[in-house]
Amino acid sequence: MNWRPDWDGFIELVQILLQKPMRTMLSGLGVGWGLFMIVLTIGSANGLQNGVSQELGDMAKNSMFMWTQSTSKPYKGFKRGRPIELTIGDVEYLAANSTVVEAVAPQNQLGGWRGSNNVTRGIKTGAFTVFGEFPEQQLIEARPLLSGRHINKKDIEDLRKVAVIGSRVKEILFASDEDPIGGSIRINGVNFTVVGVFGSLRSGEDAEEDLQSIRIPFSSFNQAFHKGDEVGWLCLLFDEDVHADSAAAHVMSVLKARLSVHPDDDRAFGHWTVAKDFEEMQMVFSAIRGVSFVFGGLALLAGIIGIMNIMLITVKERTNELGIRRALGASPGVVVRQIMGETLLLTMLFGLIGAILGVGTIEGLDALLKTFPEMEGGSFRNPEVSIDVVVQSLITMVIMGGIAGILPAVRAVSMRPVEAIRTD
Repeated sequence: MNWRPDWDGFIELVQILLQKPMRTMLSGLGVGWGLFMIVLTIGSANGLQNGVSQELGDMAKNSMFMWTQSTSKPYKGFKRGRPIELTIGDVEYLAANSTVVEAVAPQNQLGGWRGSNNVTRGIKTGAFTVFGEFPEQQLIEARPLLSGRHINKKDIEDLRKVAVIGSRVKEILFASDEDPIGGSIRINGVNFTVVGVFGSLRSGEDAEEDLQSIRIPFSSFNQAFHKGDEVGWLCLLFDEDVHADSAAAHVMSVLKARLSVHPDDDRAFGHWTVAKDFEEMQMVFSAIRGVSFVFGGLALLAGIIGIMNIMLITVKERTNELGIRRALGASPGVVVRQIMGETLLLTMLFGLIGAILGVGTIEGLDALLKTFPEMEGGSFRNPEVSIDVVVQSLITMVIMGGIAGILPAVRAVSMRPVEAIRTD
């Protein structure tokens, strides 16, 4: 037996809903608002997550940054307050004795943390941040090349005076139609040859800071600026299977043993792990999504209850009509399908409208941010909502709508035809 859609029944359902449009609209408004809020809040949470992820986008998730401070406990004849300093020998020792570290990239910075230096090319001058680093730094902080190349091992071994510059440095020191590769820049009286230009994967002020920096080989940096074998701080890449806190504790224990620091001294080294920030970020955004589902679900539940109440009123108003249907031979199943159909149609219609408006609002906000880049903050970008979330919300709504239609349907079939016909 072939199934055919009951278009007459569908048209009848629509006609019934259109008989009192204001009641229909108000009863469905709660459902539509619930779906709208779920889609909007989840899309906004994704926008915040995308923005924060973009700010950390160039950093490997399993990376750690570590620097030295002063001891807080006496140990092996050393007094409390002893300043700790790292050298290349310490870096080599850590690489050879650590079981969790995959790459170690020591760094130095000219002028200290957030320091800048006047860099010249002919009559042009700019204040830029200058770093000395190893090729392994690219594994930890990826910077996309726009032209040329990055620092390599031969640059380190041969003490080459080469430099990789940010795109903003190129704009300031070189003419717009000039190829910077092979050009010379002067840093604190020392000439370096530009071998590459890089961009940034980050956003906002972090991106601007990247693009106004210059990277030169660590060995050339220390030689040119009389740093000897000093190391400013360490950038480390550790095994992905090891938790960030465990990796940090292991690295510090190796260096504490090397530098005669008390094992329980928590102030001798400072560190920051990207993985921990990502874990905290994921927890925050999971909580935001959970809250959005809860409040959106409550709004949806309120809307469903409203629809159920409206359907109970409708059933009461149509008592006479339903009695006539039963008297003419309509089975209880036909009446149940009628009432359930009205409830589900009302729920699906307004739920779908709410979902469409929610997706449209998110897409409109995304388009607005792309049209006016100055409005796109570093911590909010590319708001989006997956089709899976929309579909799951719609399915949940339909199930709740079906449940809401049970009581009115039961009330409708519980009436005796004769008594229903007599009702005014």
